[in-house]
Order: sequence, then C-alpha cells, then structure tokens
Amino acid sequence: MSNLSKRSTVYFEPDIHQALKIRAASSDLSVSELIDEAVRLLMREDQEDLAAISNRVAEPEISYEDLLNDLKSHGKI
Repeated sequence: MSNLSKRSTVYFEPDIHQALKIRAASSDLSVSELIDEAVRLLMREDQEDLAAISNRVAEPEISYEDLLNDLKSHGKI
C-alpha cells in the first residue's frame, strides 16, 4: 500500500471476499491495491461514457414509437 493515503471499510459477501483474497495472492497485489485498481477502472469507464454522451448531444432524438414505425416501414420488423 505504497502511496495510498485514505482508509475505508468495505464489506463483501464471504465468497466474494475469499475470491478477492485469492486473486490478490495470485497477482502479488494487496486486496487494497486490487480494489483501488477496480475503482479507478470504473471511474475511467464512467468518464468514457460521459464523453460519448457529450459527443452525441447534438444528435436528433427519436421516440420509441417513431423508431418502431421507421423499422416497420423499412421492412426490418
């Protein structure tokens, strides 16, 4: 836990905790390092999702009903 500076208590289901401990041991990392890595990955994915939404903000919206009608008119359903 080299440069990690904040502490939190995290509760896991026993089976998940056991799997996490095994994964940590097999990858030569601590449980804390694995959790930190997982949270960072989750945040990066959120950032990518927000960027994708931002890039598509100018796209026209279509209602579900209009989408179904369009699909039907083009013989797709």
